[in-house]
Amino acid sequence: MAGFSGPSEPAGNKPKRSVHNCCQDHYTSKLQQRDQRQRHRSAQTLLTGGVHRLHQTCLGHWLGNMCGITPLNTRIVGGEDAPPGSWPWQVSLQRFGSHICGGSLINRNWVMTAAHCFFSTSGWRVSLGRQNLQGTNPNEVSTTVARIIIHPNYNRETNDNDIALLRLSSPVEFTDFIRPVCLAASGSVFNNGTDSWVTGWGTVQEGEPLPFPATLQEVEVPVLGNRQCNCLNGVGTVTDNMICAGLLAGGKDSCQGDSGGPMVSKQGPVWVQSGIVSFGFGCARPNLPGVYSRVSSYQSWIDSLIDSDKPGFVRFTSNGMDADSSFTCLGLPPPVITATAVTAGPTTTTDSSASVSSAECKKPAGNKPKRSVHNCCQDHYTSKLQQRDQRQRHRSAQTLLTGGVHRLHQTRVSGSQWQCVQQWY
Repeated sequence: MAGFSGPSEPAGNKPKRSVHNCCQDHYTSKLQQRDQRQRHRSAQTLLTGGVHRLHQTCLGHWLGNMCGITPLNTRIVGGEDAPPGSWPWQVSLQRFGSHICGGSLINRNWVMTAAHCFFSTSGWRVSLGRQNLQGTNPNEVSTTVARIIIHPNYNRETNDNDIALLRLSSPVEFTDFIRPVCLAASGSVFNNGTDSWVTGWGTVQEGEPLPFPATLQEVEVPVLGNRQCNCLNGVGTVTDNMICAGLLAGGKDSCQGDSGGPMVSKQGPVWVQSGIVSFGFGCARPNLPGVYSRVSSYQSWIDSLIDSDKPGFVRFTSNGMDADSSFTCLGLPPPVITATAVTAGPTTTTDSSASVSSAECKKPAGNKPKRSVHNCCQDHYTSKLQQRDQRQRHRSAQTLLTGGVHRLHQTRVSGSQWQCVQQWY
């Protein structure tokens, strides 16, 4: 029969079964597979918000294997100490018994963290289900690391592609305190103001460690658009592979020791990781938002490394226009606008040192004073040089303020040094 690939007659001396019984078993198996697919679709519908709360049902085992679910986090989160089980994907990366960085569990075998955490590749352990860095942790599971994979394009100077994957020595069992987080898929949109949560065991202020028993901390911060973040942190500092978050007034932020930990946002009933704690100028300072690696930029890289039990990628969406798209400041390139139609116009004028579009060097309309193309393009080239110098000054300021490194290794500077930087920059 076309399209039917039933089992063939048994070979050798094995007992034979009638064609009727054999085909009946195959048909029953097909029905079971169909029912399994239907139950999975029901679980998927529930996760994506396709079913009203009035009709939601307990899916037991199915929800048990889904990412981004927090069985013990059913409240609106607030405060500083995170209650046990609130963030079950949070891990502590430890070396010789000391907490170094945070990270997030993305399936039974893999943890995602920041590349800058790894000054050495030996002596690492991953602690899961942990609540406190000191004292007892009845829900903790600890395991060694079999492999550390740092992104091949990680740049320690610019902080670009600050992401790493750890393969655990053995798979972990999921519990209410140990579960994977969903990851933001390619094309995810986190508009300016998107509500986000950052967790970790980092310092509570610059240079001030967590008091005993060093309980996992949580902080709520809004996403800050890349354009505005670039203007605040210095044009050229924030790339498309980064995402920012923080209050302009300061006071809430990740800090030293939080590196590699997750920034998550909730979509429907699931939590989606948007960022990985990467770097910033100080901690919780006004107008200096924290910078995170943008998880959605790395879906293809992660998929290429994990062959089975793929992490759960979810496309996060934001409604309405993004206010950040119109933000501008001195030296920031204009926003990219996708043209809907192609019309005839002046050709592009090219200088040996700079490329300038015809829109910048075209003849002025009306009775406005005319300027030569040479002068217009010369001004544009001078502006480009000024932008480059501004970025260089900012990087020098960054080096002085933070030692040129990340939240993991930031050091404090004296008031006189900070005043000097303010005057210079």
